[in-house]
Amino acid sequence: MSDKPQFASRIGLIAATVGSAVGLGNVWRFPAEAQAGGGAAFLFIYILCVLLLGVPVMVGEFALGRSGGSDAIGSFVNLGARRPWWGVGALAILASYMILCFYMVVAGWTIEYLWESVTGALYAAVPDGNESMMFARRMETYIGSAWHPLVFTAIVIVINICVLLGGVQKGIERLSNLLMPLLFLILIVFACVALSLPGAAEGLRFFLSPDFSKLTPGVVISALGQAFFSLSLGMGILITYASYFPRTTRLTRTAVTVSMLDMLVAVMMGVIIFPAVTTYGLTGESLRGATLVFVTLPEVFARMPGGTFWSALFFLLLSLAAITSTISIAEVTIAFLQDRFRMSRRKAVSATLLPLFIFSSICSLSQGPLNHITIAGFNIFDFLDNVATNIMLPLGALLLCIYMGWFAPRGLLQDQMSCGGMYDFGKVNRTVAFIIRYIAPPLIAIVLISYFI
Repeated sequence: MSDKPQFASRIGLIAATVGSAVGLGNVWRFPAEAQAGGGAAFLFIYILCVLLLGVPVMVGEFALGRSGGSDAIGSFVNLGARRPWWGVGALAILASYMILCFYMVVAGWTIEYLWESVTGALYAAVPDGNESMMFARRMETYIGSAWHPLVFTAIVIVINICVLLGGVQKGIERLSNLLMPLLFLILIVFACVALSLPGAAEGLRFFLSPDFSKLTPGVVISALGQAFFSLSLGMGILITYASYFPRTTRLTRTAVTVSMLDMLVAVMMGVIIFPAVTTYGLTGESLRGATLVFVTLPEVFARMPGGTFWSALFFLLLSLAAITSTISIAEVTIAFLQDRFRMSRRKAVSATLLPLFIFSSICSLSQGPLNHITIAGFNIFDFLDNVATNIMLPLGALLLCIYMGWFAPRGLLQDQMSCGGMYDFGKVNRTVAFIIRYIAPPLIAIVLISYFI
């Protein structure tokens, strides 16, 4: 594995891994979950889930990827795992590709809204007092269009092809070094603007004041699910990226850094969203899912001085998050094709992304002209979303923890977390290993089972 590509610097490694984690889930899922879960009560549980479970599971994926030195399947093979365990890697690759099919479509929506914000078309002829209805109709018309979303989905796929052809250092790492600082800069600007709004105090009071009456077992399960979703656990991304880590990379420290930065993005989105929506009296269903991003926030921008500029800046932020996520998700399959089938980088990128011109188009059309085609009561887009994110990801994370805790080569975790004895194994690493073996599996199983109850 001497010819295996590696990240060139620790900053690039962190930027790429954070870029894989920071995505649309931090923007539209976290505020909705926080609102339903009692503000700071949900935030507190979410932070605990990230630190006590998210970090250990991430370390487990890192350890598997770096020690195996290959893709999500090849890492199991290289460690001598028996054939049934290869299915864990296969599950991660399949889930990531299913997610990629519809994620490209959503990323295309963000590019479209960025373009319409820049040109001013998004806010053309908005009737006073009817902004919500106007933007809801615009979203429904756009997403249900037969061809318009296909153009922007294709643009996202082309961007991914151009970046991923550059490989690990010249493609993924170089782009991440550029986009992630820009993303955090835009977040800081928006946080400052949000805190200057008239309803900032009320919004922060809701977000940062705990309502423990809403803290139910369901909210705890939702917080754990949000932690896993936002950290991209169980998708094969972290296994794949860890195979590019230098031997000297301290896995626990890296996992903590990535988790803290990802958590910071989610918290900053809360600081941005809640003052904005309370200032303009927008609550309840307006914070739910795509409604928040494509209806509620444009309504906020339409009422703000200089709203077109802030709208363009926000959708630029969203587009950056979406593109860095699609690139990392696509790399899972690309690495698999390169390592398992000895494909060149160009062929692997082509084999991964060119079919998406068809698959993602079908997902897009399932929101409109093809919405009569259903699987288990869902259209194709929603079926892939529900099965991949709610079933396959937690199942993959559960099986990975069981393997790393009980079936991996003896001493593997200790060796990887101490970088082959370069550093002391320490109490922190021993605690992480204990959680991977005894704590994480039953809790992940609860999340998985709860989906079917």
